[in-house]
This record gives sequence, C-alpha cells and structure tokens, in this order.
Amino acid sequence: MGARLRVYLTSEEDRTLFELRTARTVPQRVKDRAEVVRLSHRGWYVEKIADFFNWHLQTVRETLHRWQKKGLGGLWEAPGRGKQRRWTETDLEYLEGLLAEAPRTYNSKQLAQKLWDERQVELSPGHLRELLKKRG
Repeated sequence: MGARLRVYLTSEEDRTLFELRTARTVPQRVKDRAEVVRLSHRGWYVEKIADFFNWHLQTVRETLHRWQKKGLGGLWEAPGRGKQRRWTETDLEYLEGLLAEAPRTYNSKQLAQKLWDERQVELSPGHLRELLKKRG
C-alpha cells in the first residue's frame, strides 16, 4: 500500500476554507471541495471522506491534488466548462430593433425562426423569451 494522501493547512487556510464552506454565493461543488480539504487536514483518510460525501475515491484524491498544486483556485471549475452559447449580443440587438420598428407583433416562436432564417442562430423559443425578458 502506498503512502496516505493528507493535506496540512495553516490556521489561516483552515479559516479561509471554513468561510468558503459557509458562504452563500459559492457553488455547492466548491463548498464540498473545501470541506474535503479540511477533513483531510483533520486526519480523515481518503476512503472515509469518499464514504462521507458518497464520492469515488479518485474524485477525493483529485480534489486533494488540485489543492496541493493550485491552492484555493483549484477548488473552482476550470474555465470553458459547459455548453458555449450560440448567440451574440448583436443577435439580441437585431431582434430588439426588429421589434421596435416592425408594424406587427411577433411571438417567441416566430422570432426564433426569424433569427435562424436571417442569421443562422438557433435558439429555442423559450430560451429566447427568457433572454429578451432579462433585457427588458
């Protein structure tokens, strides 16, 4: 069996991770990762932490390694994760201009079709409606 993976924290790091764990604006995944690091510092083995969070052993190990290599920044998601949006700000400005000067009214399905026909930007009517509502 290899050496146990354990993280040692300064009192300042421990306090920072505790505050991060209790912050309201931090994603839950980041909070969980902060707690994993704190539990390792408290002497918990990787197996016990994995059981506690119902995670795979490798997930716990990767979290601890990311902490050792990147520190606090290693707790957040890497940039570029998730689906990239297909529309730009100019697409929405185009639709707003169309709505402002058109003598008729459009529903979201018609706007989505117009956006596809004229700009080859595919948005669902529901998502388009949400975006336009946010813009007022």
